[in-house]
Amino acid sequence: MPTFYDPGADAGEASEALRGLAHATRTIEHPQDMYSVLGDLLSGVRSLRQVLDQLASAHASNRELAFDDYGDHASGSADALAAADELHQTATLIDQAEDRLNVAMSAAGRIAWHSEPSTEQVPVRRWVSVVFLQGSEADEVLDMIDRDGPDAAITYLKNWDYGDETTDAAMENGHVYDLPPAGMLDREVRYGDYQMTYNHSFGHVGLYRLHTIEPDDVLDDEPTRPAIAHAEEMRAVPDGSWFEHSGVAAVKQSRGLGL
Repeated sequence: MPTFYDPGADAGEASEALRGLAHATRTIEHPQDMYSVLGDLLSGVRSLRQVLDQLASAHASNRELAFDDYGDHASGSADALAAADELHQTATLIDQAEDRLNVAMSAAGRIAWHSEPSTEQVPVRRWVSVVFLQGSEADEVLDMIDRDGPDAAITYLKNWDYGDETTDAAMENGHVYDLPPAGMLDREVRYGDYQMTYNHSFGHVGLYRLHTIEPDDVLDDEPTRPAIAHAEEMRAVPDGSWFEHSGVAAVKQSRGLGL
């Protein structure tokens, strides 16, 4: 007898497995185990890409069966095509995630984990905030992203980078991060030593730059914050406006720009 699969049940099992993995990786006791986890994740991402493409095709090919709640076929067919298009776009984004995960796995594969920490001091690379825009200022950059692409927007935002002045402002105000701050729905684009995060829905865009801190300049109490903490801070402003941190304010003041 042929074996029949229930896509809904299989999806539920996959979701449960990912929740279990999320819980299991909250604490990593043995760093050497991470490489095999990355391998499993890479395989899962590739399968996810295939699933998204297949769901997109299924929505498009079955649109003759699609109606809305009032029995309107034209409306149902349009929604089926819209769903297919968005699923295809999601699959394209998954391609980008696969590429980044591939690079991460390659780097992880070059690591030889030891049981004892090193006493050697090495330079530290951290992300410093260059600029964070919101409202009408962000709208101009977001329109540029749609019109000319993310690279053009990053090139434009680099005009806010005044080198040491920008770095000093970020250091002084604690806007230095292990990873660039990004919310759950933000998009991220890397361009050399810069990374841009942006969100059309919430109307904000930020640019961050990698900065190398030499061993002699590293302080035990160096003011760094996890990226996720910064992202949550941006959402916690009482008046509902987007957070513009004091580092950006300081840089604006030093350039004679109004706040």
